[in-house]
Amino acid sequence: MYQAPIADFRFLLDHLLQAGRLGQLPRYADYSPDLAEAVLTEAGRFAREILLPINRSGDQAGAVLTADGVRTAPGFREAYRQFAEGGWPGLAVNQALGGQGAPQALNTAVEEIWCATNVAFMLGPLLSHGAIEALETAGSPALRAAFLPKMVSGEWMGTMCLTEPQAGSDLAAIRTRAVPEGDHYLLSGQKIFITYGDHDLADNIVHLVLARIEGAPAGVKGISLFVVPKFIPDGNGKPGEANDVRCVSVEHKLGIHASPTCVMSFGDKGGAHGWLVGEPHHGLPYMFVMMNAARLSVGVQGIGLAERAFQQAREWARTRVQGKPLGEVPSGAAAGAIIGHPDVRRMLLVMRSGVEAMRALALYAALQLDLARALPDEAGRAAALARGELLIPIVKGWGTEFGFELTSVGVQVHGGMGYIEETGIAQQLRDSRITSIYEGTTAIQANDLLGRKLGRDRGAAFGALLADAGRELAAAAGDADPVVAATAQLAGEALAGLGSTATALMAQAATQPAAAFAGSVPFLRQCGVVLGGWLMARSAQLAARQLAEGAADKPFLRAKIQTARAYAQQVLPQAHGLARTVVEGGASVAESDAELI
Repeated sequence: MYQAPIADFRFLLDHLLQAGRLGQLPRYADYSPDLAEAVLTEAGRFAREILLPINRSGDQAGAVLTADGVRTAPGFREAYRQFAEGGWPGLAVNQALGGQGAPQALNTAVEEIWCATNVAFMLGPLLSHGAIEALETAGSPALRAAFLPKMVSGEWMGTMCLTEPQAGSDLAAIRTRAVPEGDHYLLSGQKIFITYGDHDLADNIVHLVLARIEGAPAGVKGISLFVVPKFIPDGNGKPGEANDVRCVSVEHKLGIHASPTCVMSFGDKGGAHGWLVGEPHHGLPYMFVMMNAARLSVGVQGIGLAERAFQQAREWARTRVQGKPLGEVPSGAAAGAIIGHPDVRRMLLVMRSGVEAMRALALYAALQLDLARALPDEAGRAAALARGELLIPIVKGWGTEFGFELTSVGVQVHGGMGYIEETGIAQQLRDSRITSIYEGTTAIQANDLLGRKLGRDRGAAFGALLADAGRELAAAAGDADPVVAATAQLAGEALAGLGSTATALMAQAATQPAAAFAGSVPFLRQCGVVLGGWLMARSAQLAARQLAEGAADKPFLRAKIQTARAYAQQVLPQAHGLARTVVEGGASVAESDAELI
């Protein structure tokens, strides 16, 4: 079961983020709250009717390597056909490229809906969207003309080929070679962990491959990016001759079984035809365009899976009769249902509040990327981009780590039945586990946050974000509603503590880098917890204001206030312990003897 949380998306977009202002900017002139509701409603229908029914069967059947290539799970081809015919691959693609030009904030909400219902299916389209962005940014006019129209329409799909057996996150160790051959290159090498590296959903697969041109300098400065299609386009732009690319095997994984994770071999028969993207030896910056898009999407995967786990757990708690509840059983629940037990309500409140806080932060980050593309003034675009880039590792790291924890809480709500595959929530837990690993582990996100995002401007963008949040929380702390005021007060205290932690951590990074980076993951989590608290407090303030003005949806608005209060009292206190770990705990790691661990 799953119902897209459209009311919450609308509240966040229309009121908290005021995304309607995007419609006043030329790039997003077609955007409006009514358009957003229509898109979200249709995305929810597609998820519920098309994606959800093949989620469990896809998990059981998996993707299979045959003599003709990878065969996806039953139902996936038809689902993708409907996905492409619906125009979904081009939802957030620039209209100049044939897309619909929707803002990333709306696209992020849609992605959460789809990932909640079938993350294994959505991995292919999500990576394809990132490949489109990379080609739009760095591809030559000829490459864009040859590949983008088919990718935007969904007729062709894209992949990201980075990892090699000896080069996981250390891309400097890449060995795949590229040798010039007329107007193209011949590539040879092997890539592993390639999501949707081969499949039967689309007519062609456009691989974006990192490789070294013969004679390139060592390290990351010698890496170039290439387009390597499964089938070389013919003179009419249709899939022609098969390229020298093949799937060697499909990995057997803990979860996301229906997503083919492939070992790909390039150049077994002399060299795979590839075309250089952009300038030689600049492949990593180009690929980061795709990786940033993917990291935001993976954070949303963690949130979506946790949302569905919450819905499953809430429904179970309302119907499961066990023991004698100590509290009043809410209307709509079975007599004696476990939702009356205080600890079950605590778990559900933590799940709901955590998901809503992560969702708010993800949409806020996506909105910054929209503003960075669309604001008329250069300074405004630069500030929005800096804030969006600052938040991406937090959304990815916190959204996946906390999302997995909340999904695990959902299993706990089910009790012993949660450990049984038939209830369905075990798959959610298995599928969620990879999210904090792929597209950069949590440590990589934390190192990026501390080493690059804070380090590049000595914390200026971070300080500006805290200042804006602090002004809003100070105003909310004076609200007439006592629950709103108390919630904002707690969030403001946590925000001040985050500022102090960041100052201490940056100072430590200058003198004791090992100790500082030992605290980078707890710091990332503290950022997520605190910034989520800011947005939850603001949501409570807006909900209380709407109630006072006589808004119609009173249960939803009361729930917003209740959930924000629960977050402030159940989740936000974690920030204080995390701060101590960040500031004081790094030395115990940096000074440890590895042989004694």
